[in-house]
Amino acid sequence: MSNNDQIKVHTNIDSDLPGLLGLSEKVLRKFKGIAFLLTLLPIFFIYIFCIAVSIYPGVLIFKLIPQYLADQSIWFEVAIYSVAIALAYFLYAFAMVFVVPLINFILPLKLKESRGNWYSLQVIPWYYHNALTQLVRYTVLDILTPTPFNMLFFKMMGMKMGKNCIINTTNISDPCLIELGDYVTIGGSVTLFAHYGQGGYLIVGKTTIGDYSTIGLKASIMGSVNIGKKCMIGPHVVILPKTVIEDDSIINLTNVETLVQRGDL
Repeated sequence: MSNNDQIKVHTNIDSDLPGLLGLSEKVLRKFKGIAFLLTLLPIFFIYIFCIAVSIYPGVLIFKLIPQYLADQSIWFEVAIYSVAIALAYFLYAFAMVFVVPLINFILPLKLKESRGNWYSLQVIPWYYHNALTQLVRYTVLDILTPTPFNMLFFKMMGMKMGKNCIINTTNISDPCLIELGDYVTIGGSVTLFAHYGQGGYLIVGKTTIGDYSTIGLKASIMGSVNIGKKCMIGPHVVILPKTVIEDDSIINLTNVETLVQRGDL
C-alpha cells in the first residue's frame, strides 16, 4: 500500500454500509474525537458496574464485622479487619472472573473477523470485547495465573480450548477468536491475540494453535495465524500475521529469520 493510499484510508469519510449504518459511520469518521469519547462513555459505566458488583461481597463483610467485635481489644479488631481485607480482595478477584464474562455475553456487540479502518463501526465490538478482557487482566488476573480460574475466565470470554491446556500468561486479547487444540501449552508472558494493524486498517482474524503444540516464553502470536499440531514455538519468537505453520514444526529465533527471508512467514 502506497503512502497516498494510507492517507486516503484515514481521510476518507465515505462508508460502504447502507442506510443508517452508513450515515453513522460517516459521522464517526467526520467527528473522530467526539465520536471516540461517546463510544468510550458506556465502557466507563460498565467498568463501574463490574467493579461495584465484584466488590460487594467484601463491603458486606465489613458491614457485618462490627456486631461481632463488641468489647474486643484493639489488637483483636485489627487482626480481624486485616483478615477481612485480604478475604475481600480475593472475593473481588473471583467475582470479576465471572461478572465480566457475563457482561460480555449480554452485550449485543459481538466480535467477528473483519477488516476496516480504525474509525469503523466494526471496530466498536473489538474495542468493547478487549476493554472487558483487559479490565480483568490488569486488576486481578495475574494472581490467578496459571490456576484453572485463569483458563476458566478466557473460556467464558469465548476462547475455544481443548483438553488439558495450560495457559501461563495474561497477555491475551480477542479471546473469542482464539482456538487452542488439546494439550496446548502457552508459556509464561506469551502475547497472544487475533488482530493486527496494517496500512491504516485494523484486521481481525482467527488465530488457531493445534493439538500438543507449545508456545515458548515471551513468544508473540499475532492475528490470522494457524499453527499446526505438535509444533514448538521457541522463546521470544514473533509469528507474524497470516502465517501458516505446518505440523511438527520447530520454530526458534535462528530459523524464523530464515523463514521470513525465504517468504514462508
